[in-house]
Amino acid sequence: MKVAIVPVTPFQQNCTLIWDEETGKGVVIDPGGEVEKILQVLENEKIEVERILITHGHIDHIGGAAELRDALDVDVEGPHEADRMLIERVAEQAIQFGVPAAKPCEPDRWLQDGDEVDIAGMTFSVLHCPGHAPGHVVYYNEDARFAIMGDVLFNGSIGRTDLPGGNHETLMASIRDKILPLGDDVAFVCGHGNHSTIGEERRSNPFLKGL
Repeated sequence: MKVAIVPVTPFQQNCTLIWDEETGKGVVIDPGGEVEKILQVLENEKIEVERILITHGHIDHIGGAAELRDALDVDVEGPHEADRMLIERVAEQAIQFGVPAAKPCEPDRWLQDGDEVDIAGMTFSVLHCPGHAPGHVVYYNEDARFAIMGDVLFNGSIGRTDLPGGNHETLMASIRDKILPLGDDVAFVCGHGNHSTIGEERRSNPFLKGL
């Protein structure tokens, strides 16, 4: 399994590419925009995209999904259907944050807690982790001890909860009940900034004190 991060848009959102180096098959996770930039990396790495995965419906994570789906002719999976309203209002989100216009991208498959998705030939579990967004999901592979965290937990911080649908208590419950029990050795890519491990965040993240 190979992983590449493509920071996109002024939000510097971590669009994540994961693929099997032998087969070349993989996925794109959270194409928030700058689709031509993403397509160029896919071409350079010779990645055959099987699907697009979304962690949640904020524009910096889903803003380029419709355009990329059209370009690649693949399905979009995720997030949880609780983010339907966010996705339907993606054009309004673009105006609100002053970024290029985007069109809604209803997933071909909404995901539920406990579902599984195939990423580069590996099975990832779906964890529904609301709080930053109502339908936010995290993708986790037990064997690799690796997760795609989205905007639930960051290196040194947590997802903001002042956007529509956000709730601080709900987010902290998601981190306490769904993320921390995965284990300190689990490494993760987050939606913005540098990667980390759950153990490092448990030890040093000021937002996790008392959990």
